[in-house]
Amino acid sequence: MSRPITTRRTFLRRFSGGLAVLWFVETTPDSSAQPAPAAPRRAAPPPPPPRELAAWLHIADDSSITVYTGKVEIGQNARTSLTQIVAEELRAPLASITLVMGDTSLTPFDRGTSGSRTTPDMVPILHRAAATARESLLDLAAKKLSVDRATLTARDGRIHHSATQRSLGYGELTRGEKLVLDIADTTPIKPATTWTVAGTSVPKIGARAFVTGRHIYTTDFTRPGLLHGRVLRPASFGATLDTLDTSAADALPGATVVREGEFVGAFAATEHLAAQAIAALRATWKTTPQLAERDLYTHLRATARTRPPAPPASDPALTHLAHTYTIPYLAHAPLEPHAAVAEWTAPDRLTAWVSTQHPFSVRDALARTLELPPPHVRVLVPDVGSGFGGKHSAETALEAARLARVAQKPVKVVCTREEEFTWFYSRPAGVIDISSSARADGTVVNWTHDNINSGASAIRAPYEFAAQRTAFHAATSPLRQGPYRGLAATANAFARETHLDELARALRLDPLALRRQNLREPRALAALDTAARAFGWNFTAPRRPDTGIGLSFHSDKGAFMGTFAEVSVAPVTGRITVTRVVQSFDCGANINPAHLRSQVEGCIIQGLGAALFESVHFDHGRIQNPSFSTYRVPRFSDTPRSLEVILIDHKELPPSGAGESPLGGIAPAIGNAIFDATARRLRTLPFT
Repeated sequence: MSRPITTRRTFLRRFSGGLAVLWFVETTPDSSAQPAPAAPRRAAPPPPPPRELAAWLHIADDSSITVYTGKVEIGQNARTSLTQIVAEELRAPLASITLVMGDTSLTPFDRGTSGSRTTPDMVPILHRAAATARESLLDLAAKKLSVDRATLTARDGRIHHSATQRSLGYGELTRGEKLVLDIADTTPIKPATTWTVAGTSVPKIGARAFVTGRHIYTTDFTRPGLLHGRVLRPASFGATLDTLDTSAADALPGATVVREGEFVGAFAATEHLAAQAIAALRATWKTTPQLAERDLYTHLRATARTRPPAPPASDPALTHLAHTYTIPYLAHAPLEPHAAVAEWTAPDRLTAWVSTQHPFSVRDALARTLELPPPHVRVLVPDVGSGFGGKHSAETALEAARLARVAQKPVKVVCTREEEFTWFYSRPAGVIDISSSARADGTVVNWTHDNINSGASAIRAPYEFAAQRTAFHAATSPLRQGPYRGLAATANAFARETHLDELARALRLDPLALRRQNLREPRALAALDTAARAFGWNFTAPRRPDTGIGLSFHSDKGAFMGTFAEVSVAPVTGRITVTRVVQSFDCGANINPAHLRSQVEGCIIQGLGAALFESVHFDHGRIQNPSFSTYRVPRFSDTPRSLEVILIDHKELPPSGAGESPLGGIAPAIGNAIFDATARRLRTLPFT
């Protein structure tokens, strides 16, 4: 249940008898990530890390292989796909490879698991690291066997010499050797067309532990002498502590109250007793006026830092449209709430096990806030029980660390469901203005897209419009907001693809034909056409009563997808049922098709919630739906009767990320299908 605490120094000492491969790279900040205003104060960007990041790969005496990555497992099955890449290049059995993920003392510095960057960041590195190790093993074997290197092959974790039928295990070759190698970019790697391990649907590593409930998440994690902590939360947003009476809580046997400025918490031997102590506190709060939800979009437009320019002069020979689309706040709603276990191993040394997507950022936040040298803080990430972009910040780790420093014992803080919905950031709400001008054949001549508050991700249309102007306008948000799966691409795709459907209707054109008229990228056209054929798109065919079809095209983070949906709308109640969805998905070479398909299906089903149900309701500083009983997420009964995902496998292209992009296509496809069924255009999410 617990992991031994190992420093980098003891790691190197422990593994000095094996083969360590180092990767020398220059890293830059991730410009595609949308930062979350999650911490009370933002740190300056860290200086570039040293060129020698750390050991990526180690082969021990027993031929077991350990691979190190700062990425974390959030349910995207990265552990499996990255292991496949190493097994492919190293010619080693999958079972012999273990990935160590998200440990700031052992793994290389990493910018975080977000932005669908795990595959594009890690696959090239691990390809080269494993290939370099393989070539070095061949050199060692040639020397040890006194044979021509060209007569040797690597297979199944061993180096084979067919002429003499001799073979050596990888551990036999590295035993006693202390080798540190630079990875050479010239090291040959296998093309995807010859993959035998990568490119196949191997089962999820550790699947049995997940389905039997034995797998350990931060919420399950324990340490000897562990105590449980809870934190006093304000009465509403914008409230600050005025007075505090701790006498009733102090009288509870076994509970201890901690106050450090505005921070007030309690720890005890059980969660129940810690919660009792918080409930016994008598606090009064100073409050400030907060916004009502009904005024949200007016407020965002009024507080925008910049103003969109006037639209271009209209040409009477063109068809012109201008519409506004609005996006609500969304909760991330992970099954595992924010959680952390903190343990002080010395007065100035802290270890924290945290449910986070950004272990190095959390480490830096702990070091900065607690005034510790960063090397004195170690953050480890047991697998995260989903994040959806919502687990970037460090508050829970800081709370556990503050309580543990007083307790002088490990302390675990697990947020309640109400705390999760209320106090962690939401997907930004937004107001999006789009205007367009097009010729009769559907060629778009002018396009303007102004996004207020929700973000700039994928704001530029993937179409070849003659003139296109896009702009993001920051505004003052009444709720705390930050990254969400797909960032603002989900909002921008909804507005753009809805507007294109409206333009096609105004021109009396097939919505598919209008998109094809403005697309030039071959992969984009192929994705759209592949999905259209599978769906059987026929815009002029008669529909069943109260049934409609719709489509969207979306491109983001190197992926291309066409999404087609069929809906039925109950004539009396207006209840929307999504009966069928087809989505094509092209993200380059497929490393694990079954897991990739699951990622796409998961995005589509999560997108149903944003389209049909989900919205954070708030009133004057209080969240009105802070639970799964009041915040509606997709259920099994909401899943389309037919859900088809068509993977387009471009083995000649490097794989790109797939954890977020498919989410952007489903809401506009559903909205366009609703219009087809009812002739009512819904420009606000969700479609209630």
